[in-house]
Amino acid sequence: MAAPLIEDSIEIDASPEKVWSVVSDLRRMGEWSPQCMKMVIFGGDVKLGTTTLNVNRRGPLVWPTRSKVVTFEPNKELAFRILDNRTVWSFRIEPTATGVRLTESRTVPEGGTTKISSTLVDKLMGGEKPFEAELLEGIRETLGKIKRAAQG
Repeated sequence: MAAPLIEDSIEIDASPEKVWSVVSDLRRMGEWSPQCMKMVIFGGDVKLGTTTLNVNRRGPLVWPTRSKVVTFEPNKELAFRILDNRTVWSFRIEPTATGVRLTESRTVPEGGTTKISSTLVDKLMGGEKPFEAELLEGIRETLGKIKRAAQG
């Protein structure tokens, strides 16, 4: 069964508004994430309820997912639910004395992911534990790239 929470944080020497301008531009997710190659945004600007089509990769595997923005609090938090497996990915921005702490997380709802998702992770991704360790490394990479963009 998938871990209920995978997350990490990074300190960024930038304003909440600057960090928000980076994380809320979901069209640029392919620049930050090692797994998500592209997010296609439907309906114009990103806001609560916006839906996306995501193209993901892992080595030679490429697969689509769909998501919906479920939290949209400017300068504070952005979250989207992956409709295909029920997980929620979020970015939380918390002010600090020197800038912000940005936390990225993946949460799994009570009851776990969908049957097809857990089967694919088991059969094609090497199982939950190795895949989730890879997701955590991906979160760390994403946070580092966002930090460089926000401070640059």
